Amino acid sequence: MILRVLFAILMVIGGALNAAPNISQVTTPGGLTAWLVEERSLPFVSLELRFAGGTSMDTPDKRGAVALMSALLEEGAGDLDGPSFARARDDLAASFRFSADRDDLSVSAKFLTETTDQALALLRSALLQPRFDQGAVERVKAQMQSIIAADQTDPRAMARRALNTAVFGDHPYGTDDNGTSDSLAGLNAQDLRAAWSRSLQRDKLVISAVGDISANDLARLLDELLAGLPQNTAPLPPTAPVTIPDDIRTIPYDTPQSVVLMTTQGVPFSDPDFFAAYLMNHILGGGGFESRLMQEIREKRGLTYGVSSYLSGRDHADLFVASFASGNQTVAEAVSVARAQMARIAANGVSEDELTRAKTYLIGSYPLRFDSNAAIARILADMQRQGFSIDYAQKRSDLINAVTAADVQRVAQRLFQDQNLFVVVVGQPDPAVH
Repeated sequence: MILRVLFAILMVIGGALNAAPNISQVTTPGGLTAWLVEERSLPFVSLELRFAGGTSMDTPDKRGAVALMSALLEEGAGDLDGPSFARARDDLAASFRFSADRDDLSVSAKFLTETTDQALALLRSALLQPRFDQGAVERVKAQMQSIIAADQTDPRAMARRALNTAVFGDHPYGTDDNGTSDSLAGLNAQDLRAAWSRSLQRDKLVISAVGDISANDLARLLDELLAGLPQNTAPLPPTAPVTIPDDIRTIPYDTPQSVVLMTTQGVPFSDPDFFAAYLMNHILGGGGFESRLMQEIREKRGLTYGVSSYLSGRDHADLFVASFASGNQTVAEAVSVARAQMARIAANGVSEDELTRAKTYLIGSYPLRFDSNAAIARILADMQRQGFSIDYAQKRSDLINAVTAADVQRVAQRLFQDQNLFVVVVGQPDPAVH
């Protein structure tokens, strides 16, 4: 039976999943709330749990604890050590993924309809009874130490670290998710249990589920899965005090290409100008080969292989970031062109043709994101964490279409006309970047 079901799961998911889904809200008897998309064509379920806080819940002297703790949740739970847990999971044809970033600790689970109860019992043990066995702790620590060591000589990681430190200072956003080599080395099982207690709390949780499950069954299973999670006892971090230095930070590094990050204040999801900023960013640098930065820096001048920009939306701060690499002899010119394009879009706005093409792409490509149960579950969790309404997927096209060229220019002026622009360069630029 399991082989037949696994074959079905590998089939291409049909057109029903390629449209904005029909989402219902489920409230459990125990008071939990979840968003559900029932999709009965395949006999499995994708479940997404998001706990707000993520690695920002680290205390200043225990950086890296949440990242290490989340990586260990599948390395043994309850009566099962790591290998036994893995065998039990694989015997159920289930998959669990635990990860942590600046704002979230995420749990992604997939399991067959016929083994739902057993899979969720196993997941419950990982969430509520993690073992943090010494051997597993030391092994995963070693893996994370390798990542930290590699980042010390990775120009992109160096640029990102310099940007975060300068912009966010002592806020948790100013440090790496994995902490430092010293902070990670000092962590023990007691520290991991403290990080677990701070991070996996009911009041910080959003839930989404997609697949072969009814609202009543989901409500029952969620109460069984999450009963016993502590209530909120650890406050979330405060709003980050964003400082945008009006200067250029050059970090010398022996490499033929310099890596560049350029940043200024962003626009939060809750801001009335968010969709204007979204379209502006797509036209400026987020739209691939059609974007202005790509056309001006790569296509016309050959100064880079690729350049992009994005809105970096976080729970406690928002940035606009542009990123590219260029040869040491051409990076100063590339930075100058990027600056000029930001000034140009603020001064002159965008054409109606650019705006129409951006809207067409962003509206037309959106349904393609809903290409699997797991993808839909992730999107639903994202929507909840960002504060969107349950009908956002249906309203999104109207919100995008309502943006005018004047709106785009206004938000471009807001970001680029009066705001500072902080530039980080890692490499050996010659001439120096100005």
